Amino acid sequence: MNRFAISAALIVLGTTAALAQSPAGDPAKGANVFKKCMACHAIGEGAKNKVGPELNGIVDRKMGAIEGFNYSDTLKEHNAKGDTWTVEVLDKYLENPKAYLPGIKMVFAGLPKETDRLDLIAYLSTFNADGTKK
Repeated sequence: MNRFAISAALIVLGTTAALAQSPAGDPAKGANVFKKCMACHAIGEGAKNKVGPELNGIVDRKMGAIEGFNYSDTLKEHNAKGDTWTVEVLDKYLENPKAYLPGIKMVFAGLPKETDRLDLIAYLSTFNADGTKK
């Protein structure tokens, strides 16, 4: 393979990887989807843990990493391995949480519609770890 072909392949692979990590949804629609999550989770400035942990900065955050929240053993194990909530992982998790991570405490059945999941992830990605908007 010549240098041009190798460079072109690397550019395509890099672009594909970057797109896989970018939420493709609509944050405004995701704010509406988040209403399903609000009974257990908070997000934004001043967000506190509820039944579930606060979700500030969750996209690309280490799993099971919010201080003061009592995570399931499953999430503690993922935390110990250094696993993170990437866009791809969140998408799979939100589709059917208990199937994707057996042993978790979350009782939410999931979001079967891909557009709802992507919109929600896009909304979540607009918050920094301190709850301020990006």
